[in-house]
Order: sequence, then C-alpha cells, then structure tokens
Amino acid sequence: MPDQIRQLALYFVVGGAVTTVIVTLEQSGLRILSGLATLVPVFTLVAYLFIGETRGGMAVSQHAWLVLSGTLISWVPYMVTVALLAPKVGPNKAIGSGLAVFFVLATGYLLIVQRLGLFR
Repeated sequence: MPDQIRQLALYFVVGGAVTTVIVTLEQSGLRILSGLATLVPVFTLVAYLFIGETRGGMAVSQHAWLVLSGTLISWVPYMVTVALLAPKVGPNKAIGSGLAVFFVLATGYLLIVQRLGLFR
C-alpha cells in the first residue's frame, strides 16, 4: 500500500506541475510556448510512461487506440462547442456547455467500449 500511495503522489505532483507550467507560460505572454505545451498530449504522455512501466507496451498500445477513438468522438465536439459558443455566450458558459457535450459523448463512448470489450 505505501508504494501505491507514493505512486499516486508522484502522478499528482507531475500532473500539477505540468498544468502550472502551461498556465504560467500563458500568463507570462509566452503564447507560443503555452500553446505548444497545451497541444502536446502531456497527460497521456505522462500516463503512458507510468502505464508502460507497470503494464507494458501492449497496455499502452491498447490505451492509445482507446484514446484516439475517444478523442474523435468526444474531444473534437467539445472543442467545436467551445469555439462556436465562446464569442456568443462568453468563455465560462461555452466551456461549461463544451464539457457537458464532452461528458455525454465520452461516457456513451466508454460504455459502448466496455460493453463490446474493445481495447483490452
């Protein structure tokens, strides 16, 4: 159990550090760097390093296929929703609407994946 807690703490610190760097770059006016950092799939990169270390290459491969498909199904509509609504209703409402779209589509997608036993 202590090893699991140590791993969770490491995951938390790494994820928080990456997020902090991205926000700090944006607030400092370094838009190219913050944009690049945001476009890099940081969370999947970090997660895949840890998944690969604990479960191996096949687990990373299967998860990558899961995420790629899920991105097309849920993340793309989320971004389109935010992009279209932000000028009309403001960023907070646009992000909230985008997240609603994302969670409905992502949950449906993951339920279908689980039911069909895909990406194992």
